[in-house]
Amino acid sequence: MSACVPTHEDKLHSPPPGRRRGFRIAGADLSASVTVFLIALPLSLGIALATGAPLQAGLVAAAVGGIVVGRLGGAPLQVSGPAAGLTVVTADLIHQYGWRTTCAITVLAGLAQLGLSALRVARSALAVSPAIVHGMLAGIGVTIALAQLHIVLGGSPQSSAVANVQALPAQLADLHPASITVSALTVAVLLAWPRIPGRTGRILRTAPAALAAVAAATLVAMAAGLSLDRVDLPSWSSHALPEMPQGPVLGLMAAVLTVTLVASVESLLSAVAVDKLVAARKDQRVQIPRARLDRELTGQGAANVVSGALGGLPITGVAVRSAANVAAGGVSRHSTMLHGLWVAVAALFLVPVLDLIPLAALAALVMVIGIQLVNVVHMRNVQRNRELLVYVGTLAGVVFTGVLEGVAIGIALAVGVALHRLTRTRITLEERDGVHRLRARGQLTFLAVPRLSRLLHQVPQGSDCVVELDGSFMDHAAYEALHDWQVAHQAQGGTIEFAGGSGDPIAEPAEPVLGSDTCCRPWTPWRNHHCGAPVEQPRTEGRTADKQWVSSRVQGGQLASGLSSFQRHTAPRVRGELARLAREGQQPSQLFLTCADSRLVTSMITASGPGDLFTVRNVGNLVPLPGEEGAEGQDESVAAAIEYAVDVLQVESITICGHSGCGAMQALLSTPDAPDTTDTPGTPETGNAPAAQATAQPTPPAGSQPTSPATSPATSPATSPAAPQSGSSPLTRWLRHGRPSLERMRSRDHAWARISGRLPADAVEQLCLTNVVQQLEHLRAHPAVARRLAEGRLELHGMYFHVGEAQAYLLASDGPSNGSPDGPSGSPDEVFNRVAPTAFEESRA
Repeated sequence: MSACVPTHEDKLHSPPPGRRRGFRIAGADLSASVTVFLIALPLSLGIALATGAPLQAGLVAAAVGGIVVGRLGGAPLQVSGPAAGLTVVTADLIHQYGWRTTCAITVLAGLAQLGLSALRVARSALAVSPAIVHGMLAGIGVTIALAQLHIVLGGSPQSSAVANVQALPAQLADLHPASITVSALTVAVLLAWPRIPGRTGRILRTAPAALAAVAAATLVAMAAGLSLDRVDLPSWSSHALPEMPQGPVLGLMAAVLTVTLVASVESLLSAVAVDKLVAARKDQRVQIPRARLDRELTGQGAANVVSGALGGLPITGVAVRSAANVAAGGVSRHSTMLHGLWVAVAALFLVPVLDLIPLAALAALVMVIGIQLVNVVHMRNVQRNRELLVYVGTLAGVVFTGVLEGVAIGIALAVGVALHRLTRTRITLEERDGVHRLRARGQLTFLAVPRLSRLLHQVPQGSDCVVELDGSFMDHAAYEALHDWQVAHQAQGGTIEFAGGSGDPIAEPAEPVLGSDTCCRPWTPWRNHHCGAPVEQPRTEGRTADKQWVSSRVQGGQLASGLSSFQRHTAPRVRGELARLAREGQQPSQLFLTCADSRLVTSMITASGPGDLFTVRNVGNLVPLPGEEGAEGQDESVAAAIEYAVDVLQVESITICGHSGCGAMQALLSTPDAPDTTDTPGTPETGNAPAAQATAQPTPPAGSQPTSPATSPATSPATSPAAPQSGSSPLTRWLRHGRPSLERMRSRDHAWARISGRLPADAVEQLCLTNVVQQLEHLRAHPAVARRLAEGRLELHGMYFHVGEAQAYLLASDGPSNGSPDGPSGSPDEVFNRVAPTAFEESRA
């Protein structure tokens, strides 16, 4: 059968021909869009108020950000719109150039973002130190809070943070009780809303805290008849649109650069944060693609062009609204786009309702958001990474000089801190209990080599020494100094152990490989090791001298060289664990019975370590039936190992592992009396090809053919293989235990063993799979195994490892769910499922 022929299962998952999927919106997206809209509406008005722009500009930016970025952006669940991070920048631009020129600057900044996205430099924004970003946002938050505090107290904000601080005493002397009352109520509801306990709190929290705070303040102001300044949305017919920029060219270029920088960095960092929120979701049934940052920058640039052209505020990704979108269960970009649509509808048809909102309530809302930008958690993280100076410097620079200047100050401080760390290294030497411990804190560069060499030469010759390297960088000069001292110290009988900053041992630097960029790995076969130097072989008659790679340290053979490498690199790392096992004894949880094939490295394919597996290996991963091994003087090593593992070690599971290209199975197929494999299910078109493939394998001599069992060996003692005739080899006598697998593969009374999703490649693979199933039946016949299975304290597993694909397969624990219509008598197949990089249970399901 051709592998290209479509199956019935493929047709079930194929789209109907000639039909296109219609536009459908998930219910989760609809509910999430409403939640985000209720948060965005008051925040957009509040940010517009804080910048001094027309209030409609906030609604325009929110609608455009939702629709345009939602459709074109690369982060499906990120919500964009007017953000607190651009409030200070926009307020300065309006104060300096006026509103209409600010709109033109927004358009130019959007074009600049489109240019950056075309250059695919979005990820370079992530190179900015987090301390600079958090310091910038904290400085913006302080500036916003100081400005809005004046409106909360009933006054008007000044042009800068310093001016707001200077005017604060006069404002405190002229308080407006109505504004303070409404603002205090807004702050109280905003802070208390998420903390309402019980079932009532869960019901109330379905409404966003920002909406609840503004609504409560509006209702109280209306009920009490307070005289307050309120939202005043003028007619859209008089809405201001951009004009040609007017002002000094350098100043306008700096303004465009500032808006582009702040909006891009904040949007990209917010997109990365949204990815983390999505990955932390407990419900992963809907897979949300990761953010494509260059495409996200394209969406942000297009949105800023449209928003500026329509007289809206600059747009950026907003972390608060994006987090709300994820928490509300949004599953696609439809939730973001719908939220923008709801904002547009509200701006057109809910103007009378919006005009009732007191400005003091919006100012209090924005003031709290500004204060929250000074995040204590961020400060602790920055302090833990010793970058508090950068954070504080950026914050102060933004507050006292401006955003662009503050970021420049932060970058300069970050560079200075990095250079200080690179050049400042603390190296100490102490002696304790006869062991000399040298500690190097910081980066090891050529500047530290004089101090390093001086202390290294203070270590006595022939002594034990531990070198702790607590840093992330070591240049060539420092490496050479350490390596030369190491060679000399070891030559004088001393011992050296390298450790990390936590004191845990680390491997020594790998030896360089001549002619290669990589060093040998623990799983590299001996013949592929090239860790030595080429040496000339003696010239022989008829042959030219050739170069052969040999170990530079050990000339006694590959095994000795491997042992030396273990002692040098691996032993220091596992010595502690092996010492624990030596004290406590072995307590393996698994008996792993597999073939003696040299290509199967059990610890590698099972990711196990010392003490995990009790391993039994033989030719063909065979399990003789009880009593067969002891016949005719044969040993009972397999039965003894099974009994010891089950009764003494109390293992919890036994796994029989076969593999592709098994020589024992090829030898079975090539025996003169092997059954005809032409009709085996795995070889409908190959005939007797496997027998030809196995000609290089050992075959029984003529005249030593064992008698084939007439029935299933797992069900009747009469089916045991006949005693070997005289003259048969040990290998031939051992392979008799695999003959039941041949009979099972030939039989029409047993299910076919196959790999899920495909037929066996040839008769050899068919027999390898069938042999695993048959040997599991032999295993169940052993008394110790049968007893533990009856008690429910033992599990049996079948496994197949494809060597060429480096892929493991597990036999389904409960058999297949569907019978194969092509199988014998309609019996269900015995299916080996591919092991994916997931949990063990999922692979066997």
